[in-house]
Amino acid sequence: MLPFTDPALRDAMAPDEPAEPDTAVVIATSGSTGAPKGVLLSARALTASAEATHVRLGGPGHWLLATPAHYIGGLQVLVRSLLAGTEPTFLTGTGFRPDDFAAAAAKLTGGPRYTALVPTQLVRLLDDDGGAGLAAAKTFDAIVVGAAATSAALRERAADAGVRIVPAYGMSETASGCVYDGFPLDGVRVDVEGDRIRIAGDVLAHGYRRQPELTAESFDGGWFTTSDRGVRHDDGRVEVLGRADDMINTGGVKVSANAIERVLTAQPGVRDACVVGLPDQEWGEAVVALVVPEGGPREADELRAAVRAELGAAATPKRVEYAADLPLRGPGKIDRAAVKQRLESGLRG
Repeated sequence: MLPFTDPALRDAMAPDEPAEPDTAVVIATSGSTGAPKGVLLSARALTASAEATHVRLGGPGHWLLATPAHYIGGLQVLVRSLLAGTEPTFLTGTGFRPDDFAAAAAKLTGGPRYTALVPTQLVRLLDDDGGAGLAAAKTFDAIVVGAAATSAALRERAADAGVRIVPAYGMSETASGCVYDGFPLDGVRVDVEGDRIRIAGDVLAHGYRRQPELTAESFDGGWFTTSDRGVRHDDGRVEVLGRADDMINTGGVKVSANAIERVLTAQPGVRDACVVGLPDQEWGEAVVALVVPEGGPREADELRAAVRAELGAAATPKRVEYAADLPLRGPGKIDRAAVKQRLESGLRG
């Protein structure tokens, strides 16, 4: 059970009041910047998601729970295990350590073997070159990677290491990942209206806890309108371009923070990056990047030049700062508000 120490979260979840009809579970969520919300999920939605996941992965299997069960990704590991009739194993210990992951994986019996991780956890396993954690990761038939975007560089690292990952896109409102490796799960429909991604299917939540106006705004005619921008290609593949609120208006030109982050994380020596717009008297908003280096910081001018070459002058960060890691909100989601606060305060990670 969640410790409702945050008054706003407690108000959103209303743990002392009866749940809305047809609600099996209420999941707390806030995205990367928003206020806390309680997502109402039915047993039908949870089951539809779990069954479609097994169909896509190759059949029911044995799951390792490596993320907190009060988040939708962790809860779905338990639901999938229940429907498969298998006993999940659990990652124990504080934090995420490759050796602990290996110990939990060793308790799995039978197959197929599955787990669900966030990108940060996957990176730690890949960094465990020659260790038990990476060796254990290679034994899984599929590792679903969700909660945050999986960069092209991270996909390549996993493939080179022999780790079979399945990048997933979804959210609490879709009962976890509903698009696997770019393609919607069976029973899930994805549409792009303007540039906003919309999702329909049995996996959908039926609203937000005690927020009928927000429910009516977000869920309409069987469709859920996400806060993400994307495109749907002719072959049915869905490409997520970033959040609708990640656009930065600098000097009258709108640029995508997500696009800039993709360029930065593709550069050698960059493990992760977050780009935000900070108030600026000259530009309105200045593009500023917080970069997590790998093997020593890259020269800021080199990183800025890479962005300029691919995205143009307007997208080029005015400042590049460095940190040992990025602040996270929930399971693997970058806390952009905390990044802004860190950069505005002038702190170095």
